[in-house]
Amino acid sequence: MERRKFLSLTLGALALAVVPASVRAEDFRKLKPTVWTAHTVDDAIKNMYGTTDAIDEGVKLTTPDVAANGGAIPVKFSTKIDAKTIAVFQDANPEAAVCVYAINKYSVNNYDIKIKMAKSGTITVIVEGKDGKLYRAKKTLEVALGGCEG
Repeated sequence: MERRKFLSLTLGALALAVVPASVRAEDFRKLKPTVWTAHTVDDAIKNMYGTTDAIDEGVKLTTPDVAANGGAIPVKFSTKIDAKTIAVFQDANPEAAVCVYAINKYSVNNYDIKIKMAKSGTITVIVEGKDGKLYRAKKTLEVALGGCEG
């Protein structure tokens, strides 16, 4: 019985040593609610960052030129910029914001997501650098058959 108690305490202590001291996620829907109701990409970016001035470098964005299914468009993006946040926007749906990631020093800034677009349009990725500058990549794509064909 003592051996089991010792093993369970040891395993519990090891598990606590592996878990980071603090895990923190930002709830941008609560912190910046107007980002999520903005109807244009420029309005959403301005509501998120206070400006739309961005440098067109430092961000790699890959999407298909033509998406066969608007319900699951693969979007890959990455950066080597020392970032605070990374945000994705699109201009094909009524609300422009797709997602925002809070970045920490342990983040691997290489993402592969799928988004829904009702029609052809442009995807914009904004990286907020720790230097206070915004970096951007844009890609326009066609959605075949007019949208989410499911």
